[in-house]
Amino acid sequence: MKPIIYQLLPRLFTNYNETRRHGGSIQENGCGTLNGITSKALRAIRDLGATHVWYTGIIRHATAMYNTPSIVKGLAGSPYAITDYYDVHPDLCEDKRHRMQEFTDLVERSHKAGLDVIIDFVPNHVAREYHSTAKPRGVQDLGANDNPEWAFSPLNNFYYIPGQKFAPHVNIADYEEYPARATGNDCFRADPSVNDWFETVKLNYGVFYQGGGEKQFDPIPDTWHKMLHILLFWASKGVDGFRCDMAEMVPQEFWSWAIEQVKTKYPNILFIAEVYNPSLYRDYLSAGFDYLYDKVGMYDYLRGVTSHDWPAEGITQQWQHVDDIRDKMLYFLENHDEQRIASGFFCGRGMCAEPAMIVAATLGTNPVMVYAGQELGEKGMDAEGFSGIDGRTTIFDYWGVKSLQAWANHGKFDGAGLDEEQQTLRAFYRQLLRVARSEKAITQGEMYDLTYAQGEGFNKHEHYTFIRKYKKHTLLVVLNFDDRQVDMQVRIPQDAFEYLKLDEESLAQAEDLLTGTEYTFPLHPHTPICLTLPAWKGVILKIK
Repeated sequence: MKPIIYQLLPRLFTNYNETRRHGGSIQENGCGTLNGITSKALRAIRDLGATHVWYTGIIRHATAMYNTPSIVKGLAGSPYAITDYYDVHPDLCEDKRHRMQEFTDLVERSHKAGLDVIIDFVPNHVAREYHSTAKPRGVQDLGANDNPEWAFSPLNNFYYIPGQKFAPHVNIADYEEYPARATGNDCFRADPSVNDWFETVKLNYGVFYQGGGEKQFDPIPDTWHKMLHILLFWASKGVDGFRCDMAEMVPQEFWSWAIEQVKTKYPNILFIAEVYNPSLYRDYLSAGFDYLYDKVGMYDYLRGVTSHDWPAEGITQQWQHVDDIRDKMLYFLENHDEQRIASGFFCGRGMCAEPAMIVAATLGTNPVMVYAGQELGEKGMDAEGFSGIDGRTTIFDYWGVKSLQAWANHGKFDGAGLDEEQQTLRAFYRQLLRVARSEKAITQGEMYDLTYAQGEGFNKHEHYTFIRKYKKHTLLVVLNFDDRQVDMQVRIPQDAFEYLKLDEESLAQAEDLLTGTEYTFPLHPHTPICLTLPAWKGVILKIK
């Protein structure tokens, strides 16, 4: 199966409050709930083409309501500043006393809708005021047995700066920490800057960073045992996978040890790593990860092509760089960290990225991800509070997302509030993702890149083409990244006919799986296929 992941923040996804006050409280701006993600909503996500849903921000994290405000980013706080690994975030629940039950009910609803559930595992750092009240009996809290006089010890869960008070370059008059602990982004100083992850504390996996990176893994560091227990705890709740935040900041040896034990008990569980250093990709796959982010490769390049900064033909180099592990790379054009396609920082309209999305969804058998609102052309151009006008949808503030509210229509999930362009864009995503999920040439087939063989009548800066084939199923994908309609000629070379065992036809019949349009063209290595493609469009031609 080709995983098609739909990422959503429950805090935003089912919030129908339209107040949208800058920096507003939960009472003013509202907050979505787990119960609000109804069976009807989940069926709509499945109908869009998704196979998995990634619920972002489930585990309890710091907020200004429950924690010291000066060490919380925004009123709602970052989902990546965990305060209790064993708890569901109370903001997301209607009955806070039974919040774990509301989460397991959501897992059950998701499974009934045909969706596997992914949640975040945040292993590198925690909120400064981490304290678990929901931990199972017999579990000791992080740091409970630390000796803060030791800057480093594999017996400690945190790193310390002995003799120094925590004094970041932000106003924390209402918070004291002595001795200071190292900050989450590997800042081993008592005075992190505002650009550091000052609201978090780095977890200690037995790597002595201040001592040149020496690894002290024998005996197994205490943090390893605690984090394995947390993984098994959530797996026992029916979770089908973990998206592991900043996995590359945690030693590979831990992942090898932990993933093996989790998969021994839960063989089908997925582990997805957020890794940005290509030199580490194969190390983390060998540690047991199923998939890795392809951010600095395919995402960055597709964004550059869409923005007309780089030639489309360079897409070939991106998949070639990781060709041996290409089926393990997770493609995406949006997530909670990246700027929205339709923002003024990217390309201004969601439809302009249609050809890039076709590449992401159909180039390989590897997974593809869509971020809630992407299929609606969400602009992310609001000044929500802590998050300003930056082209991103806030993860720090209470907010109502206009496009999601228009689609959800107060829980009807019928798209009644969408304008014509939003409806058209969502229909494109629905058709593309359903094709990517169901066509065997995409889910199981080979890919043959045709761009190198193109000549006159094909602009390699703006056009891209490849074939996907599985047995008798053959798809010809042709893309136009140009902002104008073009006439182009596509050539399938003799090598492709021989390698893919294609039959030559004087006239072949094909259907565009995106629009249903019928095509007739010669299928011969010496005769080009003539096509007219509108601006920012592509075709997936299934040859009959």
